Amino acid sequence: MAGNKNKKDNNSNNNNNNESVNNFTEQQITDTLEKNFMPYAMSVIVSRAIPEIDGFKPSHRKLLYTMYKKGLLTGSRTKSANVVGETMKLNPHGDMAIYETMVRMTVGNGALLHPYIDSKGNFGKQYSRDMAFAAPRYTEVKLEKISEELFRDIDKDTVDFVDNYDGELKEPTLLPVTFPTILVNPNLGVAVGMATNICSFNLHEICDAACAFIDNPDADLLRYITAPDFSTGGTVIYTKKILENIIENGRGSVKIRSKYRYDKKNSCIEIYEIPYTTTSEAIIEEVVKIVKEGKIKDITDIRDETDFDGLKITIDIKKSANADDIMNRLYKFTSLESSFACNFNVLIDGSPAVMGVRGILREWLRFRINCIKRQLAHDIGAKKDRLHLLKGLEKILLDIDKAIKIIRETEHDDLVIPNLMWGFGIDEIQAEFIAEIKLRNLNKEYILNKLNEIEKLLKEIEDMEDMLNNEKRIRTRIQHELRAIEKKYAKDRLTDVIDEDDVVVITQENMIEDYNLKIFLTNEGYIKKIPLTSLRTAPEHKLKEGDFICQEAEWHNKSEILFVSDRQAVYKMRIHEIPDCKAGALGEYLQNILGLDADEHVVYFTVTDDYSGEMLFAYENGKISRIPLSAYATKNNRKKLINAYGAASPLVSALFVPSDADIAVSSTNDRVIVLNSSLIPLKATKSSQGVQVIKLKKGCTLRYMMKADECGFADPKVYRTKNIPLSGSFLKEADKPVKQMSLFE
Repeated sequence: MAGNKNKKDNNSNNNNNNESVNNFTEQQITDTLEKNFMPYAMSVIVSRAIPEIDGFKPSHRKLLYTMYKKGLLTGSRTKSANVVGETMKLNPHGDMAIYETMVRMTVGNGALLHPYIDSKGNFGKQYSRDMAFAAPRYTEVKLEKISEELFRDIDKDTVDFVDNYDGELKEPTLLPVTFPTILVNPNLGVAVGMATNICSFNLHEICDAACAFIDNPDADLLRYITAPDFSTGGTVIYTKKILENIIENGRGSVKIRSKYRYDKKNSCIEIYEIPYTTTSEAIIEEVVKIVKEGKIKDITDIRDETDFDGLKITIDIKKSANADDIMNRLYKFTSLESSFACNFNVLIDGSPAVMGVRGILREWLRFRINCIKRQLAHDIGAKKDRLHLLKGLEKILLDIDKAIKIIRETEHDDLVIPNLMWGFGIDEIQAEFIAEIKLRNLNKEYILNKLNEIEKLLKEIEDMEDMLNNEKRIRTRIQHELRAIEKKYAKDRLTDVIDEDDVVVITQENMIEDYNLKIFLTNEGYIKKIPLTSLRTAPEHKLKEGDFICQEAEWHNKSEILFVSDRQAVYKMRIHEIPDCKAGALGEYLQNILGLDADEHVVYFTVTDDYSGEMLFAYENGKISRIPLSAYATKNNRKKLINAYGAASPLVSALFVPSDADIAVSSTNDRVIVLNSSLIPLKATKSSQGVQVIKLKKGCTLRYMMKADECGFADPKVYRTKNIPLSGSFLKEADKPVKQMSLFE
């Protein structure tokens, strides 16, 4: 029994497992995407994130239309909460989402070049990330005057209307905008798989460009459009090629710089306009970061002094600092200079399309022409209806007594209209109109006015029908509308423009801080780079036991340094690449920073700004080679140069001379020659073996080469020669106390 029961339980479990497995069905991933993902993606693209040719997304359009229907175009302001609540009848989103949409369109927020909503209260600021807007119950709004151009003739069938989400109200699919709003105010949207980023242009320039385009679709729009214009001001760096790409293709990255002024009295920089794409808080954080990293050392403080007068970021700098130089560095490292990446993605007849300013003007013109045609057709129909009524009235006016008699002799009220229709041969609508006329209006003046109105209507209908069938006249009308809008609403540019050729480009060289310093080389291969300011306060050197300083040079940080090793190699570095140190530190070990071989040693260094001057190399065999320093300058900035001097005999001394100089050469048997370096032939080949300068006896070698004025000779003329090679003169007794040494000792 127990076995049968277990068997049943197992069968039951198997059946349940099979049912569970059967709940899953195989499906191609492409089918899943098409069924589930694509409807969502298209909904976001078409109904949320991408603007249409009227320049609005659905959320903007629903909000503005709600305000229009509430009479906020001409009335006084109302609480924002009232507008948000009413908009929810068209826009099925939360109240905060609707309110945030409103905030960006207000004058107070400053996000738009031409705001559509007049506002009272705190709406935050476009240039601030942390300045929060007040709740909708505290703020008030109404439509700005320019919004009249958004709804012009909207009640004359200029655009289609559809049901709202619950079918209780009607809303427009587009607004019949009378100017290219999509180019006058910025628009940002992120959809699924695509995005849009439309910059704003000056209304004056867009109206000029649109009028030129109407006359000639191939017109050079660059003649009319200078550059994008942003509500936050700043300065656009003009690049013709980029602007051409924006005009024709709708893509391109526009660089925008902040504006600043230097307060010399308080030694501070005041930034009062910043790029549209950043915020004051982000800029302050970036500046603090680079100051902590040591990239800029002349900034002492930064603070946000924004008040009711507008944005102001104050940067305190050292009195000795150059404000323009600091700002150029800040442009490079912070969003004080940033880019607006244009991507003009617009919905055209329900389909997204990326197009330039020219393409948008073409589509807007097509849309606007259609709006005007629909408005003309509506007005013609209304006037024809009026004319039809007046035509019936005209027949009555020819025999008023007859009309009065018919009405007086009619027994029942509901027979008045049929009797008038039968008596004068008019239709029911005309008869209704006539029957409603008051007896007091049947005077001579009234009759003449109505007859004149018929003539006026006939002319107006004829003119409208001519315009309806003549697109050229419609285009002219659009141009007149644009000129009127330009005259009424256009403002001066807020964003300045400078040519890219006038911009100071900050290179890596510009970022190097230049200051005076002193370089010390020790016998054991340590290099010490000490700023003079530090050296003055603590001049005592720390060295390893038994080590000593064998060479030093005073120079500045923005230069190059060349190290000569005993292996026929020259190593090159930028001085700023050597870390600063104090006199109390050992310095940097050249073996590590140059990558020297285990038994390779640096015997000499020289510093240079322009590779002028010459190098002298003295060898044990008494020869000296003279090489121009320019032979060590390389275009590809190599760190190590091999075969840098002759290899036939070991190197004794290396010496840099800026021009012809007197040098002293001594042999191991105390013979000395003083000669001018010009006697040694200049060789362009670095590995030159040199020429014999001093004749050496068997078993003797060259001991040193150094500048004659550094030898301490009592009378250098005793050793001077104008001919080489020469055995030289023996060292005088008066000169023997001077210790002579090689760099190898």
